[in-house]
Amino acid sequence: MSFATISPKELSQRYQSGQKCDLIDVRTPVEYRGIHVEFARNIPLDQINAKAVMDKRNGSAGEPLYLICQGGTRSKMACEKFQQAGYTNVVNVEGGTQACQQTDLPMIHGKQVMSLERQVRIAAGSLVLTGVLLGWLVHPAFFGLSAFVGAGLVFAGVTDTCGMGMLLAKMPWNQCSPGNADSACPV
Repeated sequence: MSFATISPKELSQRYQSGQKCDLIDVRTPVEYRGIHVEFARNIPLDQINAKAVMDKRNGSAGEPLYLICQGGTRSKMACEKFQQAGYTNVVNVEGGTQACQQTDLPMIHGKQVMSLERQVRIAAGSLVLTGVLLGWLVHPAFFGLSAFVGAGLVFAGVTDTCGMGMLLAKMPWNQCSPGNADSACPV
């Protein structure tokens, strides 16, 4: 599928000129809390309901809907979700939040957290190392764990989807708990 893209610099120019920029950040609530574009609202990728989002736009359905994540991969997936639901006026912010930090877009800095991409690298590396050590020290069948993780990483690279990332996004440390003021979910 093909969808429009916009550079953070161009998004900043539109925002500074007073244009309405409806921006949805599709990262986990904890990532969003760490840093986000000031006028972005948070709807995690796994919770996006394209019809519900468009229905809540109150007459601005004809205006572009901008989608952003950490580096661009999850927001591309969100754009595809909207297009599959029949909404074509969606725009992916190139380079994500990382690239936006290099512009004059107003950013909200909160509690710093570990990005989902970094969590995936740590988990995958730990599983491969564990499989190798157990295969060497306990039984060669444990080498299968390393092979399984390696195959998963190849699949993630080819399809640009990451099962481990989707699983980690649902973990408690990547969620907000409404009862805890330090981890209050974004509205």
